[in-house]
Amino acid sequence: MARRSTTSYALLGLLALRPWTTYELAKQAQRSLNWFWPRAERKLYDEPKHLVDAGLATARSESTGKRPRTVYTITRSGRHELARWLDEPAVPRAGEFEAMVKVFFADAGDLGQLDATLARIETEARERIQALSEMAGQPPLFHGREHLSALTLPLQVQQEATVLEWAGWARDQIRQWRSTTDPGGWDARSVLDRLADTGR
Repeated sequence: MARRSTTSYALLGLLALRPWTTYELAKQAQRSLNWFWPRAERKLYDEPKHLVDAGLATARSESTGKRPRTVYTITRSGRHELARWLDEPAVPRAGEFEAMVKVFFADAGDLGQLDATLARIETEARERIQALSEMAGQPPLFHGREHLSALTLPLQVQQEATVLEWAGWARDQIRQWRSTTDPGGWDARSVLDRLADTGR
């Protein structure tokens, strides 16, 4: 069988929990997986059809009133393929963080722009911590899976807390700079040396 994408397996994992329509799958993926596997919603709508073509899921047409809908269900082959995939080593971790790209190229702009970017990072981190906190306080959506939420949510919260702490620290540092091209007497080398020591 051809190698499938991680998104394929993520949707198979959701289908292993219960049957879903494409709309429900996309919304559930946005609610849960999006914290560590963000994907464009269009991709989430297309992928179930590929799972059906591969024999890993089935599709049946239903109607809700006059509205047709397609419900996808995992097959036995799909469950076997999902379990087989869990044995494979995961690809190295990667993350997208557009605001950090803006920080990295801040010398093309001014201190006001850099501070605004860092402020937005702080706000977003606070909002994400709040959303994760609310998620943790809700009754589990799927019976018997609370332990997996308890295992994964702490990492998400810790990451956001680290981002929040870093953004506050970064804003404090740039207050000492003359401009984004001139940090004045700020000692960048001592920061980098401390980081170099952490890997020794």
